[in-house]
Amino acid sequence: MKEKLWAGRFSLETDKLVDEFNASISFDKRLYKHDIRGSIAHATVLKEAGILTEREAKKIISGLKEVEKEIDAGKLAFTTGMEDIHMAVEGRLTEKIGALGGKLHTGRSRNDQVALDIRLYLKDEIYGIIALLHDLKAAVVEVAEKNFDCIMPGYTHLQRAQPVLLAHHLLAYYEMFKRDTARLFDSLERTDSMPLGAGALAGSPYDLNRGLTAKLLGFKDVTENSLDSVADRDFIIEFLSAASIIMMHLSRLSEELILWSSQEFGFVELSDAFSTGSSIMPQKKNPDVAELSRGKTGRVYGNLFALLTTMKALPLAYNKDMQEDKEPLFDTIDTLKITLKVYGPMLKTMRVKKENMLKATSAGFLNATDVADYLTKRGLPFREAHHAAGQAVAYCINRGITFDDLDLSEWKGFSKLFGPDIKDAIAIEKSINTRKIYGGTAFATVKKRLQAVMAEVKKGCC
Repeated sequence: MKEKLWAGRFSLETDKLVDEFNASISFDKRLYKHDIRGSIAHATVLKEAGILTEREAKKIISGLKEVEKEIDAGKLAFTTGMEDIHMAVEGRLTEKIGALGGKLHTGRSRNDQVALDIRLYLKDEIYGIIALLHDLKAAVVEVAEKNFDCIMPGYTHLQRAQPVLLAHHLLAYYEMFKRDTARLFDSLERTDSMPLGAGALAGSPYDLNRGLTAKLLGFKDVTENSLDSVADRDFIIEFLSAASIIMMHLSRLSEELILWSSQEFGFVELSDAFSTGSSIMPQKKNPDVAELSRGKTGRVYGNLFALLTTMKALPLAYNKDMQEDKEPLFDTIDTLKITLKVYGPMLKTMRVKKENMLKATSAGFLNATDVADYLTKRGLPFREAHHAAGQAVAYCINRGITFDDLDLSEWKGFSKLFGPDIKDAIAIEKSINTRKIYGGTAFATVKKRLQAVMAEVKKGCC
């Protein structure tokens, strides 16, 4: 392409440094299919408006499909002189079909064209990410079901707190990922509006059927304000926010897997296929997938804040600053997709060390609350019961013993309400099964919820 499509106003050639600085073709070339889809729809609408004849529209559409095949096959070399994907496609189309290619840009601007391309692209990617989230949820459910009888310490402040089922713990992440899916579906509502026809900022002077364009491209509706159509990127920011929350959830799970796979915890062992070694220490087995997932979370956060900062002071309408929307978006999508793809297989191949988890519940007085509840059920106010249970804990710690080592006379030293059934009442499995409240960790409660989510996963439900 020897001359830029906008060169008529200018008497000097653009400096090569400006070409390099200004060009977005190196990264927005991934939009080529969406750009061509939008152009084919636009040609159809131009024909309906009488701006193109049927023969001209067919020739343009045929030429666009040929350009797409060339790009698919890697036969079209992208250069900074092309500036962006829109000019690259139009320039190549004009080379193929002559001056008629220039008619395609009638009634549109690159401002509404790029807004269209990004919305088309993001819609496709959101659906793909939703599918990957479904696979991850299925993996979580599979591991929970496989290890349903596994008891582990539940934690607050990273201190052992109360016993829970591993399945219950894992299903907490299922709920998070389910909400993540809902957020993505919700973000589609704002993405699924067709902006073409907004022109540069004021709307098109041609009588173009925007409703037809939306129908041809599969949009739910059309944007209502031409300025807003080209000047805002809140639909991208909303997606980046949802993606950041997904990565935050993955990072929290990653942190737990990293801890659990350490010798200090010894709760799980990650598969060799999803671990790496050390270049100097032969014994090492590092949870790099989990660590990278945790690390990449900061990268996705950065992309969200980068675009928020770019948009925070822009006057209406379009500004070249907005070219900076694509790299954070593309990087977030790529990062999120590869993380989701690798995460499910890592979980499913993980070995759960049930004996170690159960053993960990016997230390740290995880059933101390059950001691207090025992007394409360016998009429003692909970605050007094809490104090008595705390005294029992301190007594055991000072003597290096556990509740199991106490005899009845020692129990009665803390409260006369303790009876011979105290040890049975505070047994770990009993502790779990008393929490049969809706949403609790009792075996029956978790089993019921697990069956429900297994049905959701099987149906492909969000």
